Amino acid sequence: MLSRLLLSSLIFAAVSLHAAAPNIILIMSDDMGFSDLGCYGGEIQTPHLNRLAEGGVRLSQFYNTGRCCPTRASLLTGLYPHQAGIGHMMEDRGHDGYRGDLNKRSVTIAEVLKPSGYRTYAVGKWHVTKHAVPEGPKHNWPLQRGFDRFYGTITGAGSFYDPGTLTRDDTMISPFADPQYQPKQYYYTDAISDHAIRFIDEHVRDQKEKPFFLYMAYTAAHWPMHALEEDVAKYRGKYDAGYESVRQARLLRMKQMGLIAKDADISPTKGDWTQVKDKAWEARCMEVFAAMIDRMDQGIGRVVGTLEKNGVLQNTLILFLQDNGGCQEGIGRQAQPPAFNEKTFPVIAQDAIRLDVIPKQTRDGKPVKQGVGISPGGPNDYIGYGEAWANVSNTPHREYKHFVHEGGISTPLIAHWPAAISASRHGKIAAQPGHLIDLMATCADVAGARYPAEVNGREIQPMEGVSLLPLLKGGSLLPRSIFWEHEGNRAHRSGPWKLVAKENKPWELYNIDQDRAEQHDLALSEPDRVKSMAAAWDSWAARANVLPLGAWKQPDTAKPAKAGRKKN
Repeated sequence: MLSRLLLSSLIFAAVSLHAAAPNIILIMSDDMGFSDLGCYGGEIQTPHLNRLAEGGVRLSQFYNTGRCCPTRASLLTGLYPHQAGIGHMMEDRGHDGYRGDLNKRSVTIAEVLKPSGYRTYAVGKWHVTKHAVPEGPKHNWPLQRGFDRFYGTITGAGSFYDPGTLTRDDTMISPFADPQYQPKQYYYTDAISDHAIRFIDEHVRDQKEKPFFLYMAYTAAHWPMHALEEDVAKYRGKYDAGYESVRQARLLRMKQMGLIAKDADISPTKGDWTQVKDKAWEARCMEVFAAMIDRMDQGIGRVVGTLEKNGVLQNTLILFLQDNGGCQEGIGRQAQPPAFNEKTFPVIAQDAIRLDVIPKQTRDGKPVKQGVGISPGGPNDYIGYGEAWANVSNTPHREYKHFVHEGGISTPLIAHWPAAISASRHGKIAAQPGHLIDLMATCADVAGARYPAEVNGREIQPMEGVSLLPLLKGGSLLPRSIFWEHEGNRAHRSGPWKLVAKENKPWELYNIDQDRAEQHDLALSEPDRVKSMAAAWDSWAARANVLPLGAWKQPDTAKPAKAGRKKN
């Protein structure tokens, strides 16, 4: 009799767990490439993300939008970024697709999940509004877009040791005058992880009967290359052999993992290591980049540990992805340091609110230095890791952040949910294409939430994506087209075919199943396919607020361009 009662209890518990709405954690990193994570072929130590991949599913053809702001707008709303009003960055370009602010015809995942009983939390980088000053409008700050709590930055970049626009809930703060959080060493990546942990612990303590949605938007590994020396030490000497050596090692591991075909090509290597004058400095840039990712992974491990401690990991869907490909921007690398870097500045008060993205000084009056040879890592420098290392990050793909070739828009997607992803699926790789627009549909699906047709009398645009849950469980998605546009760079993916072009350049055509590195343009041999796919792109652009092309530029210099193939 006792055994029968025990069995009944176990069955009831299992049924209850399956029926309970899951917690959802959406984690996004910044300016990382497709192959940086260990579970995607990289040499960087990411044991905690690797563990999530081993206990879940990886997508090998998941896509973002190629740039930070549009990606965040698309992720949060389930729309293409232009439909949400953020086709470019945070300036109003005079067209509805380019207002630089989330519009009122969109809803965020948090706004969709709250009516279904979810508590909602956000930590990290927001970057979907042009209003980023303490006394300005806050209609598109997190608490006004469905989140119950927020800790992070409103703008898109800044010092990891003293970030500008740091905000708790609705109030901008200084990290050094924050009575709620005073670590021995302030480092933004740790602060994001620590506040995620705090929100989870407080939720379980005070709101355990409700599920939660947590959006974690790390700024690692966006420039500047800021990392703690204890993490950099793990990578000393690892990049001394240069770009080609690291790319080839990554390519081999990716093939062994099944992330790319055994006979896959690799795009050309950028940079000749033999011609690098200061190899120690160049290697140091990548060492610091790796350390930034390592520290983020450590924080994710602590978040997962918090879920385990609180007994909620089993029924928590964790999704990890990146906002765009590796960043080739030459920030801080263009010239020798100017002489003024030796002067000092007036001290900035500990309680002063900083808004600067690229600060001229630290609070103690020391200059922030840029230039070739300035060693990255600490609070007094502001350096990017450069095009050649971005090319390594994007192995084996072509191009970078800003572009919609594979290097710009390809991202890992790791999905971990023990209660719903069976053990037979653990460690598997799903190769069907997915896109950021699918995350809204996925979250609404697993939460049993209704995506609204209108809110307070305002018509809401239909979400564009589809739920990825069938793919995670071993099924497939229906055939469809996926589209891109950013800075005049544009693309259309349909089945294995991808039509892609840079701004004002002819269409190129690739079979991604056979040529993921986009090395063999088939446009001339497939003119009918180019014509039909270009027409589909034109139709999408017209309905998705993409037009006029060129609107991303200043209004007085914008020159609309034709989307189709033309002579140079």
